[in-house]
Amino acid sequence: MKLDAALIRRYDCHGPRYTSYPTAVQFHTGFDEQHYRRVALLSNSGSARPLSIYVHVPFCARPCFYCGCNKIVTRNPAHAEQYLQRLHREIELQGALFERRRNMRQLHFGGGTPTYLSTSQLVALFEQLGRHFSIDRSEQREFSIEIDPRTLAANTLPSLAALGFNRLSLGVQDFDPQVQRAVNRQQSVEQIAGCMSQARTLGYRSVSFDLIYGLPLQTPASFGTTLDTVVQMRPDRIAAYGYAHMPRLFKAQRAIHTEQLPDADTRMQLLELTVERLTDAGYVYIGMDHFALPSDDLSRAMRDGTLHRNFQGYSTHGDCDLIGLGVSAIGAVGNSYSQNRKQLSAYYAALDAGRLPVERGIALSVDDILRREVIQRLMCQGSLSMREIERRYALDFDSYFASELTSLKPLAADGLIQSDADTIRVTEAGRGLLRNIAMVFDAHLPRASSTQYSKVI
Repeated sequence: MKLDAALIRRYDCHGPRYTSYPTAVQFHTGFDEQHYRRVALLSNSGSARPLSIYVHVPFCARPCFYCGCNKIVTRNPAHAEQYLQRLHREIELQGALFERRRNMRQLHFGGGTPTYLSTSQLVALFEQLGRHFSIDRSEQREFSIEIDPRTLAANTLPSLAALGFNRLSLGVQDFDPQVQRAVNRQQSVEQIAGCMSQARTLGYRSVSFDLIYGLPLQTPASFGTTLDTVVQMRPDRIAAYGYAHMPRLFKAQRAIHTEQLPDADTRMQLLELTVERLTDAGYVYIGMDHFALPSDDLSRAMRDGTLHRNFQGYSTHGDCDLIGLGVSAIGAVGNSYSQNRKQLSAYYAALDAGRLPVERGIALSVDDILRREVIQRLMCQGSLSMREIERRYALDFDSYFASELTSLKPLAADGLIQSDADTIRVTEAGRGLLRNIAMVFDAHLPRASSTQYSKVI
């Protein structure tokens, strides 16, 4: 697959990633714990959906300068113990809201660094989840954890596999030693390869790599070497993110020397190289920054039309209500989104008082629900049947979205989409600019500041 560099430069603006619609920028404190409790209890009615659970572990032993996650850098293990006491309490409070007939089909431990916790702490955390939720033991489950190979003990991966984890996500970013030093993330090819080899031996179903282009001191030649190494290791999935330099928001990024960052032309070359090298190696371009082997569940979901997008990116389980656990975690239950308190002290205070630590969220309007489906279909299926939307929502699509259809005309002229009387289709050229296409249908976007979002490329 080839990218049109001139076209991408022209569309390279600030915009949402659409891991939700409306996006987190629209969350507000008017949606509080009581609103969340009502939504959660109502979600049990009828043929209740399975559950997906995200657990946030915010701790890191050392800072990675590029990171924009909610994290706490500490080497004091007492901090993790204090956090886990509250997290176990939150699991108990959340579990009481959801009926046990609702299986936990999807689970993701993210961070921070989940493997900052000891193996015994990870086991105890999983067991606490099992006490308050029904764990799906079928082959359909997707239990994943983000791994920092530098923090692994010899028994970590075997213990996680015994619990039922079947997917790993490794933070690789770049193998070049000079780049690693510049971002304070030094790890060897041998460490990553050893982790992968152990995971394969233990029967993990999927291993994914996170890469970042646009880091300081990266060149097409150096990053090409990283891509060659990655292709040889053959992970099942690859997420290749563009580095978003926002030092005003993320303190750790102030340690990065701005003059060492690739310029716009080099950054474009890095993106082109990534897409070309991975697709030439047989990876399916899922969209935006995600790639997967043809045999992977993500590629299958793309082919059969069940691909979904949530706060962890592209997913295969769109039929689940998502519960966010831990400081700053975001959930999506029913037609609502909610986010926990971002400050650790406030998160602790709520749980110590016996309350859920919900700080803000949003209940979706009918228009939000409609536009969410339109955006999801474009970003996940790459096509939208306007007439089907008309039938589902009892409206005239051409009238309801008259201004949006007008705004799509320049995108069609540039070859990003094709449309006829029934269908809007994303072209090959448009798959790298899915965010731009989705932005046309975002009713909240004109009222949001562009600097609240990262650059599209």
